[in-house]
Amino acid sequence: MEKKSKRSVSLMTMMFLFFIVISADFQGCFSAASQTPIKGESNTPANDRVGSSVFFRVTGNVYPTGYYSVILNIGNPPKAFDFDIDTGSDLTWVQCDAPCKGCTKPRDKLYKPKNNLVPCSNSICKAVSTGENYHCDAPDDQCDYEIEYADLGSSIGVLLSDSFPLRLTNGTLLQPKMAIGCGYDQKHLGPHAPPDTAGILGLGRGKVSILSQLRALGITQNVVGHCFGRVRGGFLFFGDQPFPSPGITWTPMLRGSSDTLYSSGPAELLFGGKPTGIKGLQLIFDSGSSYTYFNAQVYQSLLNLVRKDLAGKPLKDAPEKELAVCWKTAKPIKSILDIKSYFKPLTISFMNAKNVQLQLAPEDYLIITKDGNVCLGILNGSEQQLGNFNVIGDIFMQDRVVIYDNEKQQIGWFPANCDRPPQP
Repeated sequence: MEKKSKRSVSLMTMMFLFFIVISADFQGCFSAASQTPIKGESNTPANDRVGSSVFFRVTGNVYPTGYYSVILNIGNPPKAFDFDIDTGSDLTWVQCDAPCKGCTKPRDKLYKPKNNLVPCSNSICKAVSTGENYHCDAPDDQCDYEIEYADLGSSIGVLLSDSFPLRLTNGTLLQPKMAIGCGYDQKHLGPHAPPDTAGILGLGRGKVSILSQLRALGITQNVVGHCFGRVRGGFLFFGDQPFPSPGITWTPMLRGSSDTLYSSGPAELLFGGKPTGIKGLQLIFDSGSSYTYFNAQVYQSLLNLVRKDLAGKPLKDAPEKELAVCWKTAKPIKSILDIKSYFKPLTISFMNAKNVQLQLAPEDYLIITKDGNVCLGILNGSEQQLGNFNVIGDIFMQDRVVIYDNEKQQIGWFPANCDRPPQP
């Protein structure tokens, strides 16, 4: 999912590969077992590598930055590019000097293609351009793509392949070749500026995802995890998760045959530990969304509960430009500790497994703004063209390791210090 603006608002919600990638019905899915990867080089047997992982340092925050990013090296010699981390989309693309229209980076910071186009006859092209959108008049023709995002941003480009230098935790240094998008035409029609990154790192479940390509090459398991801190970034990893499973809360992924998003449910919403009557929620875990989005009915029901509970407390409505539901006190609020006692915790209780809950303290759904107000970090998804979808964004995932295990079809989480990635 493409992210929000640099100021972190309601922009980026769910990135669905709406167009040519996947339709709004999420048509077309590809299992890891059936993938034909771009050929890469490696001198280490696959069986020695697939049990390892690779870690990256993450920068950013929910507010005020509005997104989390990671630096990856591409090419030989390698060049560093920063990417918006998005588990809600599949294709990884980078702003590309082909030349580039609508790019936000100076020309010397753009990716320069080197006659490394992916032909349209490659099966991974069919994964990007499905159904009527797939055209391949000659086997060597280039593979075109177009992606539209919920924040009214888009990217048009071509697929190419290049090497990604990776050092695994077992000490192996590899340079696998993988397919990425060369985005030469970017548009940003929404009300907010795009994220200040060179591109999007697509970590969804589809065939074109970097995760699926690494798995098909036998380099890492099809597992991704992240730990997003409230202030100073965190870490991201691909492959084997190095954490003891008994400490992790797991919920099964929904197994829709054509769904490339990380979905789970049904779930019930509790407020202050008590049932709200809101049940049957299906939820999408999306690192490409700063905030959490509920459909209009759920959002309004929750907002009514919060407002009712705040009656008689020293808070007054103070809506801001980018966050509609905010409150102020007699003095500017400096810390969540100043007002935490006024708000009750939320709990998402998953009904497909026993005692599986995502427990959310007030700091997990509230934002203290630069104006000294406290704002609700839960937004109305129906106002963001998300329809009936419910999206768990970064704000709900702060100070937790969240693991998307495509091998076992499950999503897990546990509280953690995101400043300290585990040592191999």
